[in-house]
Amino acid sequence: MWRNLIVFLLIFCCFSSCKKAAKDEKSTLFSKTNTTNATGYDWERIQESGELIIGTISGPDTYFDYNGAPMGLQFALAQNFAQENGLHIRVELAKSTQELCQLLSKGDIDIAVYPLKKKEITQSKLTAAGVSDVKAGTSWAVASQNEDLADALKHWYQKGLEDKVQKDERQRIEQRFVVHRHVRSPYLSREKGIISVYDDYFRDAARTTGWDWRLIAAQCYQESGFDPNARSGAGAQGLMQLMPATAASVGLTDVYAPKENIQAAARYIKVLQRSFSGIRDGSERIRFILAAYNAGPGHIKDAQALARKYGKNPDSWSDVLFFVQALSTYKYYTDDVVKYGYMIGSQTSKYVEDIIARWRGYGGREDLGSPIMAPSDYHNITRKPNRFTKGTVIVRPDKDISDNN
Repeated sequence: MWRNLIVFLLIFCCFSSCKKAAKDEKSTLFSKTNTTNATGYDWERIQESGELIIGTISGPDTYFDYNGAPMGLQFALAQNFAQENGLHIRVELAKSTQELCQLLSKGDIDIAVYPLKKKEITQSKLTAAGVSDVKAGTSWAVASQNEDLADALKHWYQKGLEDKVQKDERQRIEQRFVVHRHVRSPYLSREKGIISVYDDYFRDAARTTGWDWRLIAAQCYQESGFDPNARSGAGAQGLMQLMPATAASVGLTDVYAPKENIQAAARYIKVLQRSFSGIRDGSERIRFILAAYNAGPGHIKDAQALARKYGKNPDSWSDVLFFVQALSTYKYYTDDVVKYGYMIGSQTSKYVEDIIARWRGYGGREDLGSPIMAPSDYHNITRKPNRFTKGTVIVRPDKDISDNN
């Protein structure tokens, strides 16, 4: 009997010890997981994930988005480091250096890709690493415990690297507005009213967008000069100069096929129409959509937000135009209501202005009650007759003409 009792006590003690050990191990694992979440990924885990998260402040010399193409010297340097280590980049924007340091301290980003003052880096208990300027007393920064990442940046950033990357980036920025194309005549036959060999494709696109086909023709000439093989320094392709990501989003595979490229552009314009559907005036809406096509809808929404903040009409292009241009100024592109940062507004402003002027030159009229389609084209709209059909057709400015098909 005593023997059985002793055996039972031994088994009970062993079971209790195992249970406590398991509990302690579980507690330790949980604690490690919390620590990792609080401080972000170390260099080994960053490499395993395949993604490097950088934080910066938008600006002409740091980072800005040009119609889907990331630009800026600081971004280019970070991209060089990422590519050397086989990593993709994700960008998180901050409004100030204080916010940038906070993102790094919380583990929301891996590197602060911005010339931070070394005094601020020290005060934020971070580590200076990567690109630095001894004279200016600035540097990139990483979390203090991420020593391996700091070492990787130290080995990567060699003398002369910044000059080389800066030269390459300057050339890329200079080429962003250059479209390599063979410009055709803006009119194939003025007497016959034939603008180009693609006029039928423009008419098809007009059924999708509800626009005057001549407006689409004017936009196409502005984009590519009617050259189906045109390609810009920023990476836009084809007649309507669609960026690769935009082309993919609307299902375009052959960017150099004229019909497919124009139809894809029409589908993208339709997307933008939904994005700016709150603008009731069709003539105003056209300008916003053209601007968004050129600069990206995010930047134009930012300009609207600024107009609203400063007591202007966010649905009036003449009011918003000022802020489109102002988004190249530090005061405005760092404003709290701005989400997408710096943009080159003067280029977008001229883009819209030139297309509207050419559209008018093609016979487009905004003063005839419908800025969507010129009256001479009303008879080309396909309609399904019924017993109430009359000879007169009224097309409203805010009516999607494709609905009549």
